[in-house]
Amino acid sequence: MIRTYHYRIKDSRVAPQLTPLARAVNQVWNFCNETQEHALRWNQRWPSGFDLNKLTTGCSQELGLHSQTVQAVCEEYATRRKHAKKRKLRWRGKRALGWIPFKAAGVKVLDDTVTYAGHTFRFWKSREISGTIKTGNFAQDARGRWYVNWVCEVADEAPTTGTQQIGIDLGLKTLATCSDGSKIEAPQFYRGQQKKVAEHQRKKRSRPAKNLHAKIANRRKDFLHKASDRLTKACELIVVGDVGSARLAKTNLAKSVNDAGWTLFRHLLEYKAMARKVVYREVSERFSTQTCSDCGAIGGPKGREGLGIREWVCGECGAILGRDVNAAMNILRMGHHTLALK
Repeated sequence: MIRTYHYRIKDSRVAPQLTPLARAVNQVWNFCNETQEHALRWNQRWPSGFDLNKLTTGCSQELGLHSQTVQAVCEEYATRRKHAKKRKLRWRGKRALGWIPFKAAGVKVLDDTVTYAGHTFRFWKSREISGTIKTGNFAQDARGRWYVNWVCEVADEAPTTGTQQIGIDLGLKTLATCSDGSKIEAPQFYRGQQKKVAEHQRKKRSRPAKNLHAKIANRRKDFLHKASDRLTKACELIVVGDVGSARLAKTNLAKSVNDAGWTLFRHLLEYKAMARKVVYREVSERFSTQTCSDCGAIGGPKGREGLGIREWVCGECGAILGRDVNAAMNILRMGHHTLALK
């Protein structure tokens, strides 16, 4: 299996060394973007990563990059363009956060130091790097801090011993309501710091504001990691509703949706389930709230006006249903149905 290790670089004077390299990477990326546009105009075909590699051969020495970094940029561009299904991707401008990909042969690692393109950097080795390093990158965050990420191939984890099968209904006040009645409350990290963020922004304190945003994001990520870890260790089947966070992020619920972190939570559940041999499925949650989990009749509260109704009675069988638990049970049933079809 593949695992990524994330370490912060120690050196305070690392920016003058890595920033020029990151700008050189941006030049390669933008060249690929421009070449993509011309290729479609004249040849009516998408250039592959191999095609882009041939066009950039020999530029690494002039740019001060390792040749495999140039190859990695071209391959990453071709992959992202294919997944995005667009004519071209965004340009990487001078304000873009630094990113320098590399392959294993392009770096040397010795204990807590990494050497790349003639520069040696020390990083905080918070845990040992296990497995075989395949690729990696240097990455910059919004605060200007640099990190090194190692993508390693490690031995597979032991399969989970959990036996639970749960459906999960994602929400805003309650992050996840499970079909067994258990709930994971949403801590609302941004809401708790909203006044401080607004104060920094009013006084145009960009650095404290960035630091606070980073702290909020780190706390949210840590919480979601722990929650997803508990679920994947306890379950053999996890079924999650496919609620569209991108669509809801354009409504007046945007702040709460972004604070909940649904997309990250599903991503963490998916890759941890795969590592622990847990069956993971995302299913349509259409009518999951309105459908009675006992008899299957559709008659529950509808639309935005029905959000305040947390409990309702089925008109067909008379069952008293909790809104979120009922939805989670329907999501689990849909997951069983999907697996049965396969």
